[in-house]
Amino acid sequence: MTDSGEGKVKTVSDTRPGEHMAAEVAEQPDVLTRLVQARSDIAAVGKTIAERRPRFVLLAARGTSDHAAIYAKYLIEVLLGLPAGHVSPSTTTLYRAEQDLTDVLLIAVSQSGGSYDLLEVTQAARAQGALTVAVTNTPSSPLQEVAELAVDVRAGIEKAVAATKTYTATLLALYLLIDSVRGGEAEHVGDIGELASRTLTDTAEDVERAIARYRFADRILTTARGYSYATALESSLKLSETSYLPTRAFSGTDLLHGPIAAVDAETAVVGIAGTGAGGGSMLDVFDTLSERGADLLCVGSAAHSVPTAALTIPVPETAEEISPIVEVLPIQRLALGLSLARGFDPDRPRGLHKVTKTR
Repeated sequence: MTDSGEGKVKTVSDTRPGEHMAAEVAEQPDVLTRLVQARSDIAAVGKTIAERRPRFVLLAARGTSDHAAIYAKYLIEVLLGLPAGHVSPSTTTLYRAEQDLTDVLLIAVSQSGGSYDLLEVTQAARAQGALTVAVTNTPSSPLQEVAELAVDVRAGIEKAVAATKTYTATLLALYLLIDSVRGGEAEHVGDIGELASRTLTDTAEDVERAIARYRFADRILTTARGYSYATALESSLKLSETSYLPTRAFSGTDLLHGPIAAVDAETAVVGIAGTGAGGGSMLDVFDTLSERGADLLCVGSAAHSVPTAALTIPVPETAEEISPIVEVLPIQRLALGLSLARGFDPDRPRGLHKVTKTR
């Protein structure tokens, strides 16, 4: 499911297959531009966090929002030099565990801000001494009400079941938040809307080639390292929920520690490689995948430098820390296109709704 507790149930019975998802993918450059323009609100939250000087950061999220939280974990550990970890909501909701969270920052990420378990975790963390921040796409949501601070990702109403614009807006909001904590001026994302627009335009033909090649795939594996690991996870989710493809996401290193044995010539692989340390570390992984006969689609600003790839989708080069905002865009379009090519409607995925209640 795209996001636990999502509260945006919309009727799609009168629309063409994939109409909502296609529109929201295309809307992302404007969404990202508007969010950068509202940076001052997020910077104010970042200033408060910096003044409180947290010693550790905990992240709480589900589904697509959890992939954004994994991206935030890399940002926090690399840019702020603070240890960061993921909350296990069940320790609070099922086992009623109590921890000393003095001087801890808890960031709860939820598109709807209505997930029961995240609400309970945030309430408990605040009672146990944590500074709590809600990052949501729903102003005045229950999660914002229980958290001490709030960040609005400003993506607007999302009608498609598969989250697209809320995902990239959440990535950007988290980057702006963490960058402001370190005293940054968001210089790497000043033109992010333009970069997103160029990416969607420039990759259109490459995406169509990938749709034609992988429309009959039986299973797909996604892989990346570093900041882009979040992209691998999100790609796997998008492909499985829109095209019903069995997908698995692995970090490049974990892939070589056992799962590589299941890779053969029948395996399609989406590998993400940008310029930077994470993408550079994937080259040996791609070589090993090639030796196993995998059919590799490489996406990212360094895709052109992977000679073993059957197809590539190059995207504009950015600072490595913001590359996940850009590199996921053609993969969203790939998921949309594969769903339609396989005779499905990504706006009506079977068994899924915008609301998933978890405790």
